[in-house]
Amino acid sequence: MRFDIISIFPNIFDSYFNESIIKRAQKRKLIKINIHDLRDYTQDRHKTVDDKPYGGGFGMVLMVKPIQKAVQAIKKPRRKVGIPTQKASGKRKVILLSAKGRKFDQRMAKRFSKLDQLIIISGRYEGVDERVAKYIADQEISIGDYVLTGGEVPAMVMVDAVTRLIPGVITKGSLEQESFPQYTRPESIKINNKQRKVPRVLLSGNHKKIEQWQEKHVKIFK
Repeated sequence: MRFDIISIFPNIFDSYFNESIIKRAQKRKLIKINIHDLRDYTQDRHKTVDDKPYGGGFGMVLMVKPIQKAVQAIKKPRRKVGIPTQKASGKRKVILLSAKGRKFDQRMAKRFSKLDQLIIISGRYEGVDERVAKYIADQEISIGDYVLTGGEVPAMVMVDAVTRLIPGVITKGSLEQESFPQYTRPESIKINNKQRKVPRVLLSGNHKKIEQWQEKHVKIFK
């Protein structure tokens, strides 16, 4: 699967995407992450990406044109030596990250994990020209009921959540058991002046009772 992220701060992503599971998924060619600097799609020498909002107000708004050019360029088929032409269409979505978008959840992550490509537009400043949401993006998404300074952190959240669900990235058993309460050594430890012990059932060796306990305490992400 291919992720294409459009941002005016492309270096933000370097450390996170070059560690742990996401790094391994890229190395094994299960995913491909491309970061696109929005300023590369501007036409003036100042590389202007924002302007004052019509109707007045505080702050600056990201302009349509650079975003439109970036999305068009990302969608355009590419040919490399010895590699078939990249499909011009297919299973892909263009996502605009916005505080007023639909809330991202596990069901959405599962649907996105079946795509071939996810193009993610990271907003900044006072927002993005509304015509991007209406005419360029397929969907407007938020990661929660709060406002952030930009879409870069939500983009990382989305890539992480989707990548984990791509076959081969994480073992199926780990995905199924990850929402169980987990304990490890020591069996008993003093916390706040009281001994805190591992639940007895987990030490019993009775697999049926352990499964029942896990099912009772699991949080299901559908």
